[in-house]
Amino acid sequence: MSQISSPPPTQNQPPRRPSESITDRLPPQDLEAEMSLLGSMLLDREAVGQVLPIIPRDEARRFYRPDHRTLFEVLVDLYDQNRPIDIIVLEDELRRVDQLDAVGGREYLITLCESVPSAANVEYYARIVRDKGMLRDVIACAGQIMQCAYDQADPAQQIMDDAEKKLFGVTEQRISNNALSIREFLDQTWKQIESQEEGALSGVATGYLELDHMLGGMQHGDLIVLAARPSMGKTAIGLSMLANIGIGERGDRGVPCAFFSLEMSNLQIAQRMLCSRGEVEMYRMRQGRLNEREITHLQLVMGHMRDCPIYVDDTPGMSVMELRAKARRLKMRHDIQVIFVDYLQLMFDRASKESRQQEISAISRGLKGLARELKVPIVALAQLNRQVEARTGNRPRMSDLRESGAIEQDADVVILLHREEYYCQDKNAIPPEIRGKAELIVEKQRNGPTGTVELLFQPQFMRFVPPAAMRLRDESEYSPPAQDLRVVQPPPERPRPVFDAEGPGPPDPDEDAPF
Repeated sequence: MSQISSPPPTQNQPPRRPSESITDRLPPQDLEAEMSLLGSMLLDREAVGQVLPIIPRDEARRFYRPDHRTLFEVLVDLYDQNRPIDIIVLEDELRRVDQLDAVGGREYLITLCESVPSAANVEYYARIVRDKGMLRDVIACAGQIMQCAYDQADPAQQIMDDAEKKLFGVTEQRISNNALSIREFLDQTWKQIESQEEGALSGVATGYLELDHMLGGMQHGDLIVLAARPSMGKTAIGLSMLANIGIGERGDRGVPCAFFSLEMSNLQIAQRMLCSRGEVEMYRMRQGRLNEREITHLQLVMGHMRDCPIYVDDTPGMSVMELRAKARRLKMRHDIQVIFVDYLQLMFDRASKESRQQEISAISRGLKGLARELKVPIVALAQLNRQVEARTGNRPRMSDLRESGAIEQDADVVILLHREEYYCQDKNAIPPEIRGKAELIVEKQRNGPTGTVELLFQPQFMRFVPPAAMRLRDESEYSPPAQDLRVVQPPPERPRPVFDAEGPGPPDPDEDAPF
């Protein structure tokens, strides 16, 4: 039987012995770079300050040799204590902590000083040591993942979640940037001012003109919390914004966006968007009572929406880690510009086990960090607690955000959705002045004004529209012709079904349950 020969080694890869396994190989390391780095820190005290932004003291594990880790920690301690640094001082400090013999004695300290002519390249040496240490972390992480998979002590889904968390814990290691001169920020800011056209938005437009003027668009890196009571219309306003952003005008391509739905399936999302854009009553579509004209119109709307850059993920019970991984892939593959999450309290964080408040705090911090990392606005729908209904006037406040006060702290913008007709007991006797009236209360904006934006809620279409757009439409499409002066007696009004913002059916009595 012929024996399959192994491929020849590449130019930069040493040949592997037949009996050598991966576990027998030497981990990534560069001892010469470690010695040059320590020697530079001995020669020039200020070199320690140049190294610390690259390798902080608590990351001394970046050094491969244990004695080099000890020397690095002692040198950094001397620097923090504002003490001089040379061979004599270092030798005395090592003797005091009983580590002089462990690092090789005075002779090895002299060898370190002689290993480098000057401290000019200390930052270069530090980056080499840091990168080699990161590669060792990747190898250790992979070994832990393999061990967990072989042990099979936990369900496969949990093992994969833990593996993803460990891997991201390694890949997300970042070195803090040095402080930059304000000159650089001013120049960058001035370029942005010069390039911006008059009246143009600096962020992503929501499709609601008055709200866009107040916010300047949804800014990149912002966490925007849009909160309301159950059945008030959280999903409806989120999908309305999604459609305004992701579905361009005829002939135009919308802005790529993602919608993570933890409450509704992607089929329900598609039905809502079709009815909203096609202006077809939702309950009639569900009952199969559409006429030919409506069916033809929905087909045209569906053809227009088919190629829109909207990506929907309906995974229930998603963790912050899972959402972060999926959002990164969408950003890399489709360059999404805005992310919607429906809704925040349905997420969970595996690392937070003490209380629900701490878990929600970890989720809001994770969403804010993700927004800054991807440089996109994240619109997180959230639920308000019952204190709103116990208050006179029923107007929500930012303190009504359910389960954690950390949401209002982490959010850059907090918008509260309010509809006064929601609290009317008799849906058939709603006063005309509040029928369909909705308010977006911008309760917090970190970098701009606050105020209230009025919208019109159309429950039969499950959407919110600007009042001005409805007035223009009423005047242009529904006004009777001027030449028709006949007085026609209107037919008796037939009873219509009562809608709420979350679809037909009575609200869930356990509406405040997180799941």
